[in-house]
Amino acid sequence: MRSVTSLPPTVGENVTPPNVLAQPVQPVADVPDLIAATANSIPGQVNALLRARTFAEPLLAGETLSTGEGTLAHADAVAAILQGIGGSETMQAAVYLVYASLHLNKPLEVLTKAFGPHFASLAVETVKLMRVQQQSRNAERLVAQAQNPGLQTETVRKMLLGFSRDVRVVLLRLASRLQTLRWYAASKQTIAPAMAHEALHVFAPLANRLGIWQIKWEIEDLAFRFLEPQTYREIAKLLDEKRAEREVYLEQLRHKLEAQLRAASISASVQGRPKHIYSIIKKMRGKRLSFDQLFDLRALRVVVPTVKDCYTTLSWVHQHFKPIESEFDDYIARPKPNGYQSLHTVVRDENGKAIEIQIRSQAMHEHAENGVAAHWAYKEAGTKGYAGVSATGQYDAKIAVLRQLLAWGKDLSEDPAHKGLFDDRIYVLTPDAAVIELPEGATPVDFAYSVHTDLGHRCRGARVDGNMVPLNAALKSGQTVEIITVKEGRPSRDWLNSDLGYLHSNRAKAKVRAWFNAQATHETVARGRESVEKLLQREGKTALKLDDLALQLGFKSADALFEVVGKDEYSLRNIETLLRPAESAAPDTDPQLLVRKPRTNQGSKGGVLVVGVDSLLTQLAKCCRPAPPDPIAGFVTRGKGVSVHRTDCTNFRQMAACNHERVIDVAWGASNPSTDSKAAVYPVDVAVQASDRQGLLRDISEVFAREKTNVIGVQTQSLKNVAWMTFTVEVSDAVRLAKVLALVAGVPGVRSARRR
Repeated sequence: MRSVTSLPPTVGENVTPPNVLAQPVQPVADVPDLIAATANSIPGQVNALLRARTFAEPLLAGETLSTGEGTLAHADAVAAILQGIGGSETMQAAVYLVYASLHLNKPLEVLTKAFGPHFASLAVETVKLMRVQQQSRNAERLVAQAQNPGLQTETVRKMLLGFSRDVRVVLLRLASRLQTLRWYAASKQTIAPAMAHEALHVFAPLANRLGIWQIKWEIEDLAFRFLEPQTYREIAKLLDEKRAEREVYLEQLRHKLEAQLRAASISASVQGRPKHIYSIIKKMRGKRLSFDQLFDLRALRVVVPTVKDCYTTLSWVHQHFKPIESEFDDYIARPKPNGYQSLHTVVRDENGKAIEIQIRSQAMHEHAENGVAAHWAYKEAGTKGYAGVSATGQYDAKIAVLRQLLAWGKDLSEDPAHKGLFDDRIYVLTPDAAVIELPEGATPVDFAYSVHTDLGHRCRGARVDGNMVPLNAALKSGQTVEIITVKEGRPSRDWLNSDLGYLHSNRAKAKVRAWFNAQATHETVARGRESVEKLLQREGKTALKLDDLALQLGFKSADALFEVVGKDEYSLRNIETLLRPAESAAPDTDPQLLVRKPRTNQGSKGGVLVVGVDSLLTQLAKCCRPAPPDPIAGFVTRGKGVSVHRTDCTNFRQMAACNHERVIDVAWGASNPSTDSKAAVYPVDVAVQASDRQGLLRDISEVFAREKTNVIGVQTQSLKNVAWMTFTVEVSDAVRLAKVLALVAGVPGVRSARRR
């Protein structure tokens, strides 16, 4: 086994993604030939590694990353790293497809055809994540990123979600970054500080959380070597000074320990443990120790078959050496959060020299070396499995990996460089082990709407980690949430009550409000349809197509007509006017006889002067609600007298265009205070648009009350935090109304207040 100072020229992951993407990518024209050359063994993943490299080689030949490393050489090295930590052949094959996809016009389509959907999705997801990292590491921000928590925190969030969609991406990115660091060390090129910082503070903790110590230690040593080269060289020199003496001593002790355990019927493998410079530095700085005070400079690792053998070996060690009790840790009884298990003890020999001994079973050793990589088979299969591997029974392994990823994010959030990573977000899991991002304090109902709108509507209960919980229970990161539904359902109005705490995310609240608004619109349309159909029955026009009727009245569809009729915003008389054929007026009601010169001493009827006819029945149109001093005109109706409209009324213009002979001049009459016991008032519609808030309707109503303006009707509707209100008020004249509207417009939150 190699010592720390014999590290390869460099360690690290693929800086390549950013590097590859920085190069202009030329799509290859002969892709069909490549597919044909590799598609013969498509059933399953037979010879996947060889086929993938054959596919990628012509695309990557001669290509280099922005670091200067050859793309194909980089892919070969990453595949070798994956093989070293137990990655399957299919995962090694995916490395080549990731870089090949950068040269394809339609990578998902091409790779699916040549290698199947699993390889294609893995390559595409990895490239997406590479682009995220590249965007966060621009040339202008390379140094600033290390000191800007916001930039790196957002990158980590996107990495977390990218990893969760296909957890194999984690290993690919770790191996790629490791190879990039190795290349920088071997080529003696200068690495950007932000890249080394990211490797040390993001990728190494990720490898640690997943238990992939081989990659973790190498990334740490190489990144530290780039960030603090002088300190690195000093520690390496101290290790080298007494290396020969230390190695001879450890070799003698190793043989002695192996022989004694064999005599005790324990089959043990004893070996020296490599020293990692970064771990030495952390211990010296964390415990304020000098180099000579470190206990674990001399270290052995004992691997035995079973857990029972671990404790038997520990007993033998403590009998033959003097243990330092404060330095004993039982990680078998109390595993580390990432699943690491081992017995750690520090003892002194007869000369008083401290020796660290780690004792673990073979299974623990495999996990300690490769972590989750040793259990990556679950993602190497689809729902039906392939390459002889079945995904059945691997759900718990996938959940465990995802929870370690979430724990990694939580670990980073405690680092000042990533403060705020989880302050306002939580990440929970679906029963299918997909990660859902939600705001802090989110509930199962928020979760349901985040997965699918229909799931939210039908939500009636929830299980969190298998236990029933209330629908307004706050969720926590890492929990698995299962929604209990009904076949057909609707949201509850209680969910919109903020005091009850059912909804926390704005997205879920908007979806619930939209459902109720749609229901209100549906009821309004139904009411309008009923009114229109009854009118058509009275008029004997049931054969008339409703859409044609709506178009003739200027509406885009029948539902648009029904909606305004249902809201009482459109008079059915307009439809009557359209349906009834033009009739010549009777001699005594000929409209032409009504058009006479106004007489200044003419009396008034209801405050409206009808030119030439005092006793003619008049009414103010509800569609435009005229009031003095609005310019007005009259329209002679059949059997209902004269309907008085504002001259700018859309309905009036349509009717006048069809039956211009029914238009009559009218004017406002002057009120006589000596004869009028009460001044005339006119109903007018006022439209108000405002930002929705508590107390809005009250504040607007207070303005009308203060200005002695009587409100006789109110209609309100709220959508996406915007309130639309229609007030029907009584005013003596339109000039007075304009002053009142100016005051309403000054109410906090009101965007506009106008007469309809």
